[in-house]
Amino acid sequence: MGHLIPFLELANCLIAHHNFHATVVVISSNTSPKQSQVIQSAMTPKLFDIIEIPPLDTFGQVNAAGSVFTQLPAIMLDARSSLRSAISAMDFKPAAMIVDLFCTAVLPVVDEFHMLKYVRVSYKEVEGEYLDKKEPLKIPGCKPVRPEDVKPMMNRKDPKYESFIRIGVEIAEMSDGILVNTWEDLESMSLRPMKEDPKWKQILKVPVHTFGPMIRQAGSSTPRSEVLGWLDMQPNASVIYISFGSGGVLLADQITEMAWGIELSAQRFIWVVHPPSKDGDKGNDISDYLPEGFMARTRDKGLVVTTWAPQVEILAHSSVGWFLSHCGWNSSLESILNGVPMIT
Repeated sequence: MGHLIPFLELANCLIAHHNFHATVVVISSNTSPKQSQVIQSAMTPKLFDIIEIPPLDTFGQVNAAGSVFTQLPAIMLDARSSLRSAISAMDFKPAAMIVDLFCTAVLPVVDEFHMLKYVRVSYKEVEGEYLDKKEPLKIPGCKPVRPEDVKPMMNRKDPKYESFIRIGVEIAEMSDGILVNTWEDLESMSLRPMKEDPKWKQILKVPVHTFGPMIRQAGSSTPRSEVLGWLDMQPNASVIYISFGSGGVLLADQITEMAWGIELSAQRFIWVVHPPSKDGDKGNDISDYLPEGFMARTRDKGLVVTTWAPQVEILAHSSVGWFLSHCGWNSSLESILNGVPMIT
């Protein structure tokens, strides 16, 4: 669900600019009523239909262990027969399918229906393990990457490695094109090599299309968030917004140090922070990790948000002057398009 909602919001933006109708196939174990309500809320106006396929037999098994890099491809592999049935049952067959990079396992099904295939998003040159490499990895169009930062590629015996390689090959060889949520003026130095560099051309046999910038537009939420009401009372460009994304859970010591830094800065703030997990349970109280008295001392300066925050609306608010960010792509686009400087 965490990845589905941004995709639906982007789909709404994309479809709204073109004269066509879309169908979104939802693959999940059992979508709860609350999740269904969230899905429908992302469909305003209703520009596409949603088809939820039956639960998968292996969903619980693959969800129980392993990383997201191996779980999601395994789920998609198991979903192919249900997806085939869902497409067969449609009165009007789709002309094209767009999947994200973890869903390339369904592309053979798309071929059966003669649909165009698009994926939203040079290992053979490296001998041995990436862990053994001392020099940064040179990728045309990108700044050199430290081998230790390419974690899924560190161990060729790791299932994550095989999954990443398979996905990369499927994107390069099985799709009709690659869609990237960016634009030429923002990333010309990276996009040009993807289209022109000989090494890239050896790998990518399909065109790379930019279709951005696409973000969910700020809108009126009902009821309006208390966070926005608090922002209404702050001076223009005076608040720093701090968020590391839905998966950005800090360690206990990092939360404590961040709190001290925020307090000592004497800066107005909105801090979206989640407690560190304990055996997979994230329900513990965030106050257990904050310096004693932090909430009372900063009560007039800022807000600590431990649940969902309306980030697009926050960044669009005139009282926000900076964004301390983990540089997730959605967050980066939202900050850039609202003209909010980032501390990264």
